Amino acid sequence: MRVVKPGWITHDGKPIFSIDIHPDGSRCATGGQGDDYGKIVIWNMAPVREALLEVDENVPKILCQMDHHYACVNCVRWSRGGKFLASGGDDKLVMIWQTSRGAGPSKAFGSTGNVVLHEQWRPVFTLRGHSGDVLDLAWSPQDVWLATCSVDNTIVIWNALKFPEQVATLKGHTGLVKGVTWDPVGKYVATQSDDRSLRVWRTMDWQSEAVIVEPFKECGGTTHCLRLNWSPDGHHIVSAHAMNNKGPTAQIIERQGFKASLDFVGHRKAITVVRFNPNIFKKKFKGEKVHQYSCCAIGSKDRSLSIWLTALKRPLVVMHDLFENSILDLSWSPNGMELMSCSIDGTVAYMDFSTEEIGYPLSKDDVLTLLETIYGKGASVQLAATKGSQIIESTAMLNLQQQQKTKINESVMLTPSKTNSNMSSKMSASGDNVPFKPTDKQIETRTADGRRRITPIFLAPQPEFGEVPVPFSVNSNIGFHSSSEKSKIVVEKQNRVTAPGMLSPTSGSISMSFPPHIA
Repeated sequence: MRVVKPGWITHDGKPIFSIDIHPDGSRCATGGQGDDYGKIVIWNMAPVREALLEVDENVPKILCQMDHHYACVNCVRWSRGGKFLASGGDDKLVMIWQTSRGAGPSKAFGSTGNVVLHEQWRPVFTLRGHSGDVLDLAWSPQDVWLATCSVDNTIVIWNALKFPEQVATLKGHTGLVKGVTWDPVGKYVATQSDDRSLRVWRTMDWQSEAVIVEPFKECGGTTHCLRLNWSPDGHHIVSAHAMNNKGPTAQIIERQGFKASLDFVGHRKAITVVRFNPNIFKKKFKGEKVHQYSCCAIGSKDRSLSIWLTALKRPLVVMHDLFENSILDLSWSPNGMELMSCSIDGTVAYMDFSTEEIGYPLSKDDVLTLLETIYGKGASVQLAATKGSQIIESTAMLNLQQQQKTKINESVMLTPSKTNSNMSSKMSASGDNVPFKPTDKQIETRTADGRRRITPIFLAPQPEFGEVPVPFSVNSNIGFHSSSEKSKIVVEKQNRVTAPGMLSPTSGSISMSFPPHIA
């Protein structure tokens, strides 16, 4: 194991409340406090991993800096597909960010130093649904929904396929909601609040499935966040701040019946964040057969970090005094061998593990087989292929799903169909928006007085925002082509004389002439 604290990842000494590694592993985002605004910074992971790249002046460290939030940013999370970045802050707003096309390196707006931005991320949606600070957020499996929670005691579910549409507002907590996590098979969403409860909600009808209060009766509202997390196999939820015999623990809640029987112990102060490794591992321990297990990281107000393997009774490693203040967020890399953490002291830590320490990740096929074993044959295929699909684990859930379908069918039959009219209007409208393809031909004519005139050709604007960003590389082509490149446009010279102010008889193109003092 290797531990590094890159001092250059900083918000100028101000608190960093959240950190998240991009699904491609090439960049990470931090969110926290700016001078008088909320600050998000996207960092290059290469100089974090390689000491030689860290001192190389040609390797950029900051990829982008966004200062659009009016107040402190409490949480940043990449979508599972990597296309979007979601952020929530004290300004009650949730912003959805996406890369801009064709944007080259530029200087950070308002920066006092020589901060060059190598990527451009802009807010494509601003979601307004909370009346208080947004403390945590999470993307659902397959990026179908986005859940956000707030000090207004509510959880808002957003339709991630049709932002800014709201799907539901979950009410039931009587205190600040400080953490939210999704069931990896998409059936439940779980939340934890200062009201000393953890609630599990069904995604089928957005009603409460279970309320767990016993492990939290002795807890006080002393933590900035309560970032609980669901295991990658869906078997367990691990809570943030819980108590057992007056000692702080992370409570393990079983999926079957949502019973709280086990916990992770050892921290001296309240647990603030739990983050499971996205992979399921296998390893043969001494004198035993090969085990399949999960890996979990836990951060606390006691400034320490512990790593647990569910196959072992004791932690794999505990790092004390890693920070000077509370640990607020954790993030694993996609390959499961790297972990990043951040603290209210404004610093971050990077940990690099080996397969000998953590184990060997299961292949995708093995994971699908495991999911079929747990949730029934075809469940994994359904999850992989269908967005928003539901796994039926009981007859009661099956009856509820059938009732929901009946209500939807009845509402559709009672509602006049406007499909054909809408489709025809969309088709007629889309006909006007068909973009012209760029041309490599330039038409040149002469006016009566011998002046040269080039016929302008309309080029439809390119989409402003890009798709999923490619993994960042120093050697990748970013932005515009060099002006020194030789033009490949073919000039077609026509011998006809065009009178000033007249349209050139070219197909679909419009020509323009200018007064002598402009030409």
